[in-house]
Amino acid sequence: MSKDSNSKTDTRRFSGQVVDGVDRTPSRAMLRAVGFTDKDFHKPVVGVASTWSMVTPCNMHINKLAEQAEKGVNAAGGKGVIFNTITVSDGISMGTQGMKYSLVSREVIADSIETVVGAQGFDGFVTIGGCDKNMPGCVMAIARMNRPAVFVYGGTILPGCHSDGRDLDIVSVFEAVGAYSNGRLDDKGLKEIEEKSIPGPGSCGGMYTANTMASAIEALGLSLPNSSAQNAISNDKKEDCERAGQAVVNMLKLGIRPSDILTKKAFENAIVITIALGGSTNAVLHLLAIAHTANVKLTLDDFTRLGKKVPVLADLKPSGKFAMSRLVAIGGTLPLMKMLLEKGLLHGDCLTVTGKTLAENLKNVKPYPANQEIINAFENPIKKTSHLVVCYGNLAPEGSVAKISGKEGTYFKGKARVFNSEEECLPKILDGTVKKGDVLVIRYEGPRGGPGMREMLSPTSAVMGKGLGKEVALITDGRFSGGTHGFVVGHITPEAYDGGTIALVKNGDTIEIDAQKMQINLLVPESELKKRKAAWKRPKSKITRGILAKYRNEVQSASLGAVTDYSLD
Repeated sequence: MSKDSNSKTDTRRFSGQVVDGVDRTPSRAMLRAVGFTDKDFHKPVVGVASTWSMVTPCNMHINKLAEQAEKGVNAAGGKGVIFNTITVSDGISMGTQGMKYSLVSREVIADSIETVVGAQGFDGFVTIGGCDKNMPGCVMAIARMNRPAVFVYGGTILPGCHSDGRDLDIVSVFEAVGAYSNGRLDDKGLKEIEEKSIPGPGSCGGMYTANTMASAIEALGLSLPNSSAQNAISNDKKEDCERAGQAVVNMLKLGIRPSDILTKKAFENAIVITIALGGSTNAVLHLLAIAHTANVKLTLDDFTRLGKKVPVLADLKPSGKFAMSRLVAIGGTLPLMKMLLEKGLLHGDCLTVTGKTLAENLKNVKPYPANQEIINAFENPIKKTSHLVVCYGNLAPEGSVAKISGKEGTYFKGKARVFNSEEECLPKILDGTVKKGDVLVIRYEGPRGGPGMREMLSPTSAVMGKGLGKEVALITDGRFSGGTHGFVVGHITPEAYDGGTIALVKNGDTIEIDAQKMQINLLVPESELKKRKAAWKRPKSKITRGILAKYRNEVQSASLGAVTDYSLD
């Protein structure tokens, strides 16, 4: 039935070790209880990693999608086995101590999938993710195990509908808080937005982190065509899951592994689509982490190199007008990928999970309909170069990531207003303390300092809701939600907890951010900075045990993807 166990195309290379032979009789007995039959013991076993959970609308439907993937595996001649991993909700925990666990969950998800796939002897697997950290966590597990695997995106949520006809989503709610505190929204208006913004299952509806990473993973070649651009509740998404199960069995037969797909060219494709879509700054962090796991050399400077020649073409939220479901309705990401390929901005020869190259997958894709307004032509881009700007300077000698759409300008110089946590900052925005010309500095929120590198969606949304998006900048050693927009710079490294320059900033210091020169500097004499550094002491943390403490001890710099296994190199 299967080839020699040393062969790359042995479809039962791992499951055979679990179920073949007299000595494996106890294993077969256990598996019979969970539904295996005599015939199943001769089939490749394919795991289906489900991130189903009722803690968030992003993942509440994924159990049904996992069943579709299992169905596809079985129809293709394999034996599907569904198992679970965790998820946490960024949108719910945002602005609280619970958000410290968000980035940590990426590592937990990767670890747990690796653990189950390795322990159970699965020959291949499907992973299905919905919320932000599910996606990179799933893909990091795929890279680690290097067994035939396909990632399936759980799909985007449909937009909520305001009584005035506006599309609503989770960012609408966060920004409504700022508008309410500024007197621009009353109790009734706030309640309407709260009630109507999240109408059902699916990931946050703009080009936020979930939709960004889904698109990037498809460009990497690890998802089936258009998996990144389907509504969560749709027949297309059900079919995508079923075909994913079939695709893994086909990969087993063809001997295709993730290491054949995850090349430097593939990561360049992922960066290009992220830029063209105006995607989340989190893509920088996650792609660095995935590349590290796949043993591909990728650095911050690769984002700069590609960013000089790739324009932003998508007019999608948060900086743009449209929800992801509107892009789905006109054809999704595939026509955009074909546009980029025809311009020579994508590597068409990269292998994908279909067994075909990217160019072959895109061969028969039709262009967007005439007069659509979501994807601009190359001749009329939203921005001529990347919105993801990697800045260096004395505030970030190891790098930082700015999100500059161009709408908020490319230069900001102002006085520092310093906060040692997100919680310290938000009330000062809402009560009017923060003024035009301020540079908000939120520190001790990095991977180690948090620990956990929280997202600053609450303060950035409050700034936008207050109408200060062009008048106030915000910098942090933490990170930003994909829903963040405004003049923001995150991922500042070295972080404050490690004694980076951001730890030395004082109220009233002048900070200069120049996105054109890709510089972020604290305009304080070097002699003064040396004095401050000598006097600096790392603040004590109340977190001394548990997963957050373990994470702090293991995690690397954000400039390296905030991974936890660098010591294994």
